[in-house]
Amino acid sequence: MRIAILVFALAITATSASAQTPPPAPAPASASNPAYAPDVASMDAIVAALYASISGDAGVARDWDRFRHLFHPSARLMPTGTDAQGQSNLRPLTPQDYVDRAGPSLVRDGFHEQEIARRTDRYGRIAHLFSTYEARRAATDARPFMRGINSIQLFDDGTRWWIVSVYWQAETPDLPLPADYLPETE
Repeated sequence: MRIAILVFALAITATSASAQTPPPAPAPASASNPAYAPDVASMDAIVAALYASISGDAGVARDWDRFRHLFHPSARLMPTGTDAQGQSNLRPLTPQDYVDRAGPSLVRDGFHEQEIARRTDRYGRIAHLFSTYEARRAATDARPFMRGINSIQLFDDGTRWWIVSVYWQAETPDLPLPADYLPETE
């Protein structure tokens, strides 16, 4: 009886310990692509690559392999907004969901998103960035058609940076961008 209790207690302890530390997610196949290594070498590089990989003129294909390479295997992209009934919503997407849903319209209509300001907090291997953006259909457009804030969470695994999540909200007339999140010249 004592042995059975001891075995049961050890099994519970082992299960509890493994539940606290989940196994690491496997790295995506693109993680070893040397062509994309500069994109994940620093926080600045990965954010620049994020914006560059979704941006381009109408009719120009995007490099979706580059885009997917930026994201941790468990990553999510989460647009927020308000639906036609006035209800706030959040739609979690995998990077591939984003490619499938947004990719065709980005290529059809043209889309250039650029960072205009950033606030960064970092502790050890984790970082949180509030990246204020402007979007234009063509890079030469005088005025953006949209602005907002991307909340970007990053992870440094010791060899490279990963995007863990991008959570964003576009500016609206009822919700203008706060001055603290705009370039100092505005």
